[in-house]
Amino acid sequence: MIIRIDELSDVPIYQQIRNQIVMGISDGELKAGEQLPTVRALALEMGINTMTVSKAYQQLKMEGYIMTDRKFGARVRMEIEKQGSISDTNKTELKRIVSEARLSGVPKQELLRLVEEYYGKDSQD
Repeated sequence: MIIRIDELSDVPIYQQIRNQIVMGISDGELKAGEQLPTVRALALEMGINTMTVSKAYQQLKMEGYIMTDRKFGARVRMEIEKQGSISDTNKTELKRIVSEARLSGVPKQELLRLVEEYYGKDSQD
């Protein structure tokens, strides 16, 4: 998986890393048990501070997406707990996206089509 950072984005780099790893897990690009690059290797590859990568990995671990240990490093969790709800933070982000789409004149059906596409039509409801 290739992680791309947008230097011009208002989103902090650690959050961009976190978001792309979550999307990679969701899309199946990162498989359960798959080894992630070490903090040092990813930081060197991206030309960023190791603390930035460490912060992203710590957040992913806290959220239950990855597990870490000294011997094997960071890996995608074998099973990710399904809470069945959306966090307040994500609800706020979704509301912002819907608001921007509405103000931009995006028809509701187009937005719903995109949700279907991104969520996956073959996923269970």
